[in-house]
Amino acid sequence: MKHLLVILLICSVVAPATAQRPLRTDTTIVFEPSSPIVPRTVTYQPFQDAWGIDLKLSNNGFAAGLFYRHAFTDDLSGTMDFFISDVKDDAEVERYTYYGDSFVPGKKNRLLMFPLMAGLQYRLFKDEIMDNFRPFLTAGGGPAMIFVAPYSRVQEIVFPDGEVFYQEEQVEFFSSLKYGKAHFTVGGYVGAGAYFGIDRNTITGLSFRYYYVPFPSGIEVMEGGLVKRFGGFYINFHFGGYF
Repeated sequence: MKHLLVILLICSVVAPATAQRPLRTDTTIVFEPSSPIVPRTVTYQPFQDAWGIDLKLSNNGFAAGLFYRHAFTDDLSGTMDFFISDVKDDAEVERYTYYGDSFVPGKKNRLLMFPLMAGLQYRLFKDEIMDNFRPFLTAGGGPAMIFVAPYSRVQEIVFPDGEVFYQEEQVEFFSSLKYGKAHFTVGGYVGAGAYFGIDRNTITGLSFRYYYVPFPSGIEVMEGGLVKRFGGFYINFHFGGYF
């Protein structure tokens, strides 16, 4: 009996302690995405349109204009360009006065050429050369305006004794424009060049073009001579951007 009481006493002490021990639970946190992860394929779409300015050098001097280009395919593009260029006769020889003023003896008219040309541009070696150098061939044609303004005029001087003397006087450039007259014709060009760099937002290039702008009836530049063909060889620097 004594041993039975000791066993019951031990059980009464151990049982509450065992009942108060907390149960162990798994503390691992599992996160699940709110939506399934689906990979997306992004396709690069290059710009198809570009515009900018052209700076030109030729035997006639400096010229400037604008250009627009639209890509039909990776190889073929359409272009539109407009520029203003001075026109000179090969017989012109510039002289300078004692005061430093320039003049051309025998020159009768100033000429300015305004071509508006539409063309095609074909890229070469697209798969063989990296994109930072993109050579091309180009050709085009369109209307051109030749603006003719007087370069000099003859001034009549009457002396007191009645003798008349005629003196040739140069007309200031801007003053001569109001006496000018426009003539229209058509012409064309062929050329080659390249664009440089890999910037997707800007366009920089260099090209060489030969412009042929005929005027069959001729326009007098130097006194007594007619110019029937305009244009010539131009070095072009292209600067612009894509949009």
